[in-house]
Amino acid sequence: MAVFMKRVAALPAILFASACFAADPPVEWVDPDTGHLVRRLTDQPGSASLYFNQNGYLPDGKRLVYSTPGGIHAVDWETRASKQIVSGRVRLVEAGRRRPRVYYIKDGALHWTDADTGETRRVGALPPRGSIATINADETLAAGAYVERGAQVPMVQPAPAAGQGHSLEQPRNKGRMMEQRWAARLPMAIFTMNIATGEIRVIHRGNDWFNHFLFSPSDPGLLLFCHEGPWHKVDRIWTIRADGSQLRKIHTRTMQMEIFGHEFWSADGGTVWYDLQTPRGEVFWLAGLNLSTGERTWYHLQRNEWSIHFNVSRDGTLFCGDGGDPGQVARAPDGRWICLFRPERIPNRGAEDPSFVRPGVLRAERLVNMAKHDYRLEPNVSFTPDAKWVVFRSNMLGPSYVFAVRVEPPRKLSKAAKPAE
Repeated sequence: MAVFMKRVAALPAILFASACFAADPPVEWVDPDTGHLVRRLTDQPGSASLYFNQNGYLPDGKRLVYSTPGGIHAVDWETRASKQIVSGRVRLVEAGRRRPRVYYIKDGALHWTDADTGETRRVGALPPRGSIATINADETLAAGAYVERGAQVPMVQPAPAAGQGHSLEQPRNKGRMMEQRWAARLPMAIFTMNIATGEIRVIHRGNDWFNHFLFSPSDPGLLLFCHEGPWHKVDRIWTIRADGSQLRKIHTRTMQMEIFGHEFWSADGGTVWYDLQTPRGEVFWLAGLNLSTGERTWYHLQRNEWSIHFNVSRDGTLFCGDGGDPGQVARAPDGRWICLFRPERIPNRGAEDPSFVRPGVLRAERLVNMAKHDYRLEPNVSFTPDAKWVVFRSNMLGPSYVFAVRVEPPRKLSKAAKPAE
């Protein structure tokens, strides 16, 4: 595909949703409120990057895979050169970590396609009422869950997605749906699928609502998952081995209305990070558990810095967040920002105990003003492998597109990219 010519413009935030961009949306600009360079990576209205904790980066470290209403594409975030890999209505699962493959669901079965050669294979059919959400580190297994036969799933009909016409947006009645689905206590099974043979193996059964499956980025046999439902009513975060052994709870509640979730891995697979609130909507932490040592680290952040989703750079030195509007759990009056966070540990000058939480703070830097973004579409931030960009999806221009914001401080940007005086 051709590389699109860059157009750099300093655009006030109020113009981002203007109708004048409907036919010709800007490719690149400097956010006038932060000074950071923002780039629109995709040209297809309705395009979206993956959920924040799923791997969307091909092994070359230069290309991001994303979905469109018409298929799956890969884009170079530096040049904007894009290529369609899969055509048709499919559901993107993840990009491979070892091979340049994209994994996706088509016609009720798991498939993969090589992003370079176009080679395509059908792996195997999903179980009835089943889904697959993750591919392991060496691309030998996929994992997901299904509702056991005979169980009736209570569903609240979702409201139509305003202006989108597809399922990227959260339903307006999500809270009621979550309560009803959790209370049903349906029998479920967690399964793996062998990518070479399509063989399915059930590794865990129960009446909890199993969801958010995510294999470790380094250990092919370690799976992270959650007990879905209202966060204040569930023990959410768990790990299990791919053979069904070593079921482990990651966090134990110690106060009423304490909530924790939106869990994700560190790039080395050593730490599980998650949003922690003690209690719900009042005190905000980004918490982590080192799986080998048992050490817990909690980084505090302010109400207006809380995010629906957080993520971490591959070297573990930076975090990012996608913010939230006043209707989210933090009720932040000024929280609609993509933020960069630099973690700082608080030196211990008191008693030492290995069971103590290691406290710290996150120092926030605002990257993108999201005032024109409708947060029913969650931005789902992630760092590019080189940590030079934070990728997110947004409807700030009307339809959803995938964007990237440059992490480099504004003072180091080139003169051509500086906002107009």
